[in-house]
Amino acid sequence: MTVLDTPAGTTTSVASLVTQVRATFRSGHTAPLAWRRQQLEQMKKMLEENEERFIEALRVDLGKPTVEGFVTDIAFVLGEIESMLKNLKKWNKTERVSSPIVTQPSKSRRIPQPLGVVLVIAPWNYPVQLLLVPAAGAIAAGNAVVMKPSEVSGATSAALAELLPKYMDQSAISVVEGGVAETTELLAQQFDHIFYTGNGTVGRIVMTAAAKHLTPVTLELGGKSPVVVDKSANIAIAARRIAWGKWLNAGQTCIAPDYILVDNSVKAKLIDGIADAIKDFYGADAKYSDSYGRIVSDRHFTRLNTLMSGGNVVVGGDVDAAQRYISPTVIDNVDLESQLMSEEIFGPLLPVIGIDSADEAITYINNHPHPLALYVFAENKNVISHVVNSTTAGGVTVNGTLMHITNPHLPFGGVGESGMGAYHGKSGVRIFQHMKPVLTRSTKIDPSLAYPPYTARKAKLFRKFL
Repeated sequence: MTVLDTPAGTTTSVASLVTQVRATFRSGHTAPLAWRRQQLEQMKKMLEENEERFIEALRVDLGKPTVEGFVTDIAFVLGEIESMLKNLKKWNKTERVSSPIVTQPSKSRRIPQPLGVVLVIAPWNYPVQLLLVPAAGAIAAGNAVVMKPSEVSGATSAALAELLPKYMDQSAISVVEGGVAETTELLAQQFDHIFYTGNGTVGRIVMTAAAKHLTPVTLELGGKSPVVVDKSANIAIAARRIAWGKWLNAGQTCIAPDYILVDNSVKAKLIDGIADAIKDFYGADAKYSDSYGRIVSDRHFTRLNTLMSGGNVVVGGDVDAAQRYISPTVIDNVDLESQLMSEEIFGPLLPVIGIDSADEAITYINNHPHPLALYVFAENKNVISHVVNSTTAGGVTVNGTLMHITNPHLPFGGVGESGMGAYHGKSGVRIFQHMKPVLTRSTKIDPSLAYPPYTARKAKLFRKFL
């Protein structure tokens, strides 16, 4: 494995790295299932043996509580790796498919074929999970991989860059540290697939760079994920589940509830319930809770502090710039034209907007870009069905938040401006493969029906059987 941590102007070094990794792939080194299995087991071993190192790095970067860091970054990756190891042979097996009559006698199959060299660019909010899960899928699919951790979560990036070379195959798996300059140089190279997680602005840059080489991309972006709370909802449970999903990682989650559309008849009760949940989770002052994180950087702190002016703070609103702390905050009387409602919050601010019907919520959602996630709380099954079927989102959890991402049988990804492509479980392997179609015909017979001259009799048979 090669680790680059070099200043700007390192085109040759990056290009050489990609050339080296590509040569390894072309040699067939990454193709055997035994190699793939070994690398996945080594990644698992790295996480298990260095759990404390990663937990500490996450604490330094994001103030992540120990339990939260383990569950969302370490255990999540381990679960994905276990699933890949268990199903590695099955997911890489040739698939037999039927053949139409016109091809007979023949057999048809689809062969899973690795794409080649995959670039994985990860964000800072879940810096272990969002780098290693797609990388593991690419490895399980038989590819070579170049990984780019986020420089914003610098402690975690350094830990990954130090530890990955000690555990994994250096000839086929590389890490490039650095910032914009290094990412720009990487994007100038030709890859066979680029997997990017982050915001739409950079997503457009990635897609533009990929287009120069006709490289396929997976873009896991974000957007403003709404919560619809119907008057039939169990408000006490809704309040707790919304609060948990919102303030996990201090709101710095791509599928965190971004705003609530709640029936006016239960709005006050919901806000009170959320306030109670905050106290139950984090105590009287979340600043002193060992279960609540911090904002990742001064820049993001300043941005979030500015967004608070988009309405009236009714819960929280406390800040401490020195600690990059913003308390769990609920905002009412929201200005729908403010930045609070026009950009993804990605922090611990939760706007609450009153509505008079589910149809009003649906109209609002559909008048905005498709979100990465949508949440609906209701006991009325007709309301649930109406909201789910009348809106478009990357994924949905009913009567909960975030949980659809935990099921490896449910592909995770965005739609429209919230992204393209999906992964996790089998989808996280298949996205890095080409299912090569192969049809093999027998030479034991060779009916003349298929060949010219095309007589009236042949034309009649064609119309009957084709």
